[in-house]
Amino acid sequence: MIATQLGATHLQFLLQGALWTVVLSAIALVGGGLLGFLVALCRVSGSRAVRLASGAYVQVVQGTPLLVIMFLVFFGLPPLGLNVSPLAAASASLILYVSAYMGEIWRGCIESVPKPQWEAAECLAMSRTQRMFHVVLPQAVRIATPPTVGFLVQIIKNTSLASVVGFVELARAGQIINNSLFEPFLVYLIIALLYFAMCYPLSRWSRRLERRTGFARRQQVVSP
Repeated sequence: MIATQLGATHLQFLLQGALWTVVLSAIALVGGGLLGFLVALCRVSGSRAVRLASGAYVQVVQGTPLLVIMFLVFFGLPPLGLNVSPLAAASASLILYVSAYMGEIWRGCIESVPKPQWEAAECLAMSRTQRMFHVVLPQAVRIATPPTVGFLVQIIKNTSLASVVGFVELARAGQIINNSLFEPFLVYLIIALLYFAMCYPLSRWSRRLERRTGFARRQQVVSP
């Protein structure tokens, strides 16, 4: 009976929702990554005012639940004359959320580059910008790759909150189907499997990259 109720049309609708989850995750990763890169650079800036301002931004965003951010964007902007679609509201909220966390992840990776590398570049009469982009960032990128891939799993799972503003991604598609079939166990089991199929390979990839990066760094330490 259950098999006949949950048909190919419903499965196709869930797959479309999963596709929009991937699209929304990609928007959040790209937009949040670009903004997060600026946040990371500001966090290690030579200007104390810039460091304080970027630190305050990180604290405010990290201290505010993503659900509240989405409500603020979707319901708070229209009274100000800025009408936003569910996709725009979800994208903007996730970009803000991702930028704060990604900025802190990358700040830690930049600061984890050994100080002698900074000092050696300074001895070559490089400016701070040259030291950052030619010496520090190439090393920080290798360190930052595993936690960035791992954080992508959190981005994918957090896209489910976009359903509160009416955006039809995987979780919202499941709610719509369940409202018509009244089979919550089966519907949400399929949703969980789809999320697992998207997140598990990234988790494995992140752990593999972390082991590889850790091994490479140990090799650099023991090499003469």
